[in-house]
Amino acid sequence: MTTKKYWRGSAAVCVVLAIGGAYTLSHRNADASVSDAQGPVSSLRAASDIIGSRSSAPDFSGIVSRYSPAVVHIGVKEAASIDENGERKSGGEALGSGFIISQDGYILTNNHVVDGASSVSVKLTDGREFRARVIGKDKTTDVAVVKIEATNLPTVKIGNPDNSKVGEWVVAIGSPYGFDSTVTSGIISAKSRSFSDDSPIPFIQTDVPVNPGNSGGPLFNLNGEVIGINSMIYSRTGGFQGLSFAIPIDAAMHVKDQLVSTGHVTRGRIGVGVQPLSAEQAKKLGLDSAAGALVGSVDPSGPAQAAGLRQGDVIVAVNGKRIGNTTELVGQVAQLSPGTDATLNVWRNGGERKLSITVGAQSSDVASAEPRMQQEPRQQQGRPRLGVAVRPLSEDEQQEASLPGGVIVQQATGPAAEAGIEEGDIIVAVDGKVIHGVEQLKRMIAQADDSVSLTVVRNGEEASVDVTLG
Repeated sequence: MTTKKYWRGSAAVCVVLAIGGAYTLSHRNADASVSDAQGPVSSLRAASDIIGSRSSAPDFSGIVSRYSPAVVHIGVKEAASIDENGERKSGGEALGSGFIISQDGYILTNNHVVDGASSVSVKLTDGREFRARVIGKDKTTDVAVVKIEATNLPTVKIGNPDNSKVGEWVVAIGSPYGFDSTVTSGIISAKSRSFSDDSPIPFIQTDVPVNPGNSGGPLFNLNGEVIGINSMIYSRTGGFQGLSFAIPIDAAMHVKDQLVSTGHVTRGRIGVGVQPLSAEQAKKLGLDSAAGALVGSVDPSGPAQAAGLRQGDVIVAVNGKRIGNTTELVGQVAQLSPGTDATLNVWRNGGERKLSITVGAQSSDVASAEPRMQQEPRQQQGRPRLGVAVRPLSEDEQQEASLPGGVIVQQATGPAAEAGIEEGDIIVAVDGKVIHGVEQLKRMIAQADDSVSLTVVRNGEEASVDVTLG
């Protein structure tokens, strides 16, 4: 008989917020993003020459004078709508940021800035104002493209986020709380941050002060190149508290190119389930480091199976680009074009080998899914009942764990996180009834009273977890 354990966890007080829309004329939230261009590199000292304390910060005036004219103020008017109670809601106005990526008027901004807009306007730093047309938008990456009818516009210069390093100085320009052309600075705090297993965005984390209205503005390096789009903050209050997140500009530009050319976005898939590689696992496999993504499952009808990938392989590179973690792998695969051939470097049996794979396509519902952690929480949404994102167990996973059923937790928030549920846990039963799929779990939680007892398996051990539902 298995000994049952009882887990408890502390509630996470902070939340990740999209920051473009938190300041609006009707006290709602909106935003904007950016990308691309040409122009001489600033004559500022290289980042490697900057040594010392925060009091010895570099002079950012060269970047500001050269590129701030390409940063724009975005105004949005939202159409009236009908809420879930059937009541009519009047439209509001919102403010955000964006930046010009081509001289003929293409501008990058966040999807959540223009989503639901009845009209969009763009105001330049020289005072000119234009009616903008939404070219395309993508909820998964929170990137949108708008266009104004103008020529010879100032543009930003696009950089390569891969060349940036943790600890380097970066600069943001935007319209926090509607204060246009506001400049703030800080350093890159971390790279390849992710808020869900299936997110295609490896966010750049900084300590640059950004606030509602900054979202969609450019994040510059010391060469005056845009390396990211300021998009989110991690906050207890809704304002800046030292944790800001930017969409890498290469990922945004990949989305932009598709939106401009086709009006929609396709993403690649290879058909594997992956997990982080621990230092202990890396050592056992003969790897020098824990860089890479460990293959936990292979879709029997997917491209990876056809290419010869196996459970237990470690994917260490895609098309020659080394993979640091699972977040980077998901991002790289998402940018592959369906139907094309790619090369995976795989570590197996103590050595590295190359496998050729024909990239598949993500289904349209996955490709257009709203990013869970980027969704701006709205007052009327309330607290989730359970607060988990789950997926079904594959047959191999179910047999390996010797379980009668269950679903794997991909993300835990709200009541589930407070009760100690973690990513990777397997929810086997609710109030003693075995779970055989995601929809069954949803129905049981929806029909439950104020609390449930979950049977959870973690690292082969079973536990009963009492959860007070929201």
